[in-house]
Amino acid sequence: MFKRFSGQLSYLSQTFNLIWAASRNWTLAWMILIVFQGVLPAASVYLTRLVVDSIVRVVGKGISWQSTQAILIPVGLMAGVLLLTEFLQGASEWIKTAQSELVQDYISGLVHKQSIAIDFGCYESSEYNDRLERARDGAGSRSLALLENTGTVLQSSITLFAVAAILIPYGFWLPILLVVSAFPAFYVAFNLNLHQFQWSQRTTTDRRRLQYYELLLTSSWAAKELRLFNFGSYFQSAYQKLRGRLRNEQIKLIQRRTFSRIAAAFIALLVTGASLAWMGRQVLLGIITLGDLALFYQAFKQGQNIVKSLLGSLGQIYKNSLFINNLFEFLKLKPQIVDPPQPLPIPSKLQRGINLRQVTFRYPGSEQPVLENFNLSIPAGKIVAIVGDNGAGKSTLIKLLCRFYDPDSGSIDLDGNDIREYCVEAFRKLITVLFQDPLPYYVSVADNIAMGDLSIIPSQAEIEASARGAGIHDRITRLPNGYDSLLGKWFPGGTDLSGGEWQRLALARAFLRKGEIIILDEPTSAMDPWAEHDWLERFRKMANGRTAIVITHRFTLAMRADIIHVMRAGQIVESGSHDELLALNGLYAESWKSQMESNQEQSVYTQIT
Repeated sequence: MFKRFSGQLSYLSQTFNLIWAASRNWTLAWMILIVFQGVLPAASVYLTRLVVDSIVRVVGKGISWQSTQAILIPVGLMAGVLLLTEFLQGASEWIKTAQSELVQDYISGLVHKQSIAIDFGCYESSEYNDRLERARDGAGSRSLALLENTGTVLQSSITLFAVAAILIPYGFWLPILLVVSAFPAFYVAFNLNLHQFQWSQRTTTDRRRLQYYELLLTSSWAAKELRLFNFGSYFQSAYQKLRGRLRNEQIKLIQRRTFSRIAAAFIALLVTGASLAWMGRQVLLGIITLGDLALFYQAFKQGQNIVKSLLGSLGQIYKNSLFINNLFEFLKLKPQIVDPPQPLPIPSKLQRGINLRQVTFRYPGSEQPVLENFNLSIPAGKIVAIVGDNGAGKSTLIKLLCRFYDPDSGSIDLDGNDIREYCVEAFRKLITVLFQDPLPYYVSVADNIAMGDLSIIPSQAEIEASARGAGIHDRITRLPNGYDSLLGKWFPGGTDLSGGEWQRLALARAFLRKGEIIILDEPTSAMDPWAEHDWLERFRKMANGRTAIVITHRFTLAMRADIIHVMRAGQIVESGSHDELLALNGLYAESWKSQMESNQEQSVYTQIT
């Protein structure tokens, strides 16, 4: 037990450094308070004997200034101590609140910074999401609790030494008895805290699943399907079933804690009773005074509470250090996608293009390669379309081109240099990506477009020009406050857009960004054929002179590319222009004819209805 406890204390200094960095002045004030609050209880115990003995001496002497004065001084001192104690408690609450707010913000900043810095691949890992959840699990409050527990230990130790000094004249074995009587409570607290931590670690995934169910049942993005397909009762039942199991496990832990604490308290009560009986005998024999008995009772009771608090705080230190361990382990995670020691300068304009050479890639934890000895050439200044069925590896290709992952073997070259030789941030600044489902940012329209390039402060004219280029300007002018309109329904006064309009807004950000490399992932999936045609014309204008990669299932979009690559099972199986691939009469031609026939049938059906 002691070995496990001492091992966790290594995190105490790290926690103190963290809190010191977040709230240095408040922490210094807290330390000064600890000293005063540690001495005052012992002073109160000592003054109890003076008050009682003073009262005993003047009993039966009547009311006079002399007798009143004999009582007034110790009572005044006692009142002063009690008043100072109350004042320090109020000051302590003030200091702790300020300290808490600063530490919470500081730790949130560390977690957010680490969450942004860590590799994208971590978010596709269940283990990482468990680590993130554990790190966020009250990390700020537990850091403060750990510091507060440490302060309680220091304060209690000061008080305990003072109380022990008062008790020793009555018997050197009394302070020892105080400590021994509290050990059962400490043992109970230590083991229960360990079991609570182990339960928390074991159920992290289950508690994240509860959050997922909660999100499904309460979020707007899931509301349509839950109502249409009546999934609500299914997920509600799943939530209640899992919640019931976790609740029962937690209740059993609390039940065990309650009975264990009652047993420990009973042992402490027996020790207190025996000690009081011994002191009562001393009073009856005339060895000590009534004031001594009052002092002893206060000191022993106070001391017992102090020891219990001291050992309990040690148990809490152990418990909170276990959880704080999760935070520090999370903050120690290092990204694998990092800058080289001496990054090459980023080309201002692509000259040769992008080449993937013998690239093999497996997702972490998977034995099956998504791409194996994969080769692809994307000439500079050309529009390249990549088509293929689901599971062909198209989305993985985007992640590699954005350097969210590095290949297991082979290389991805930019103008002849491996992209791993460039600074990550500078390389990604070359790229504009329009994902299939662009993220809706619930800020103003102008801020939405300006987020295309945060390294500049675009003028209103530049923002409007980007919107016109994307074909969304007219829609924006019809919004309640134009470019100042708040988007989304999460906040008061917000206005939502259709899927196609969100895609056009993302295109406006791309116009503003002016990246040398444009990557589009199913960019027209939410658009109707008329909107798609208009969008394609605008896209060609935006892509003029730049290198564009279009991932699509729509051949009406692919046919406008300079080069089309057909992917299947992680390989390029056909390449060429639209006309060349039709003449080849292979997989592309077969898929083209099938899609055109489907479009014709849909057009006829629309005319009939």
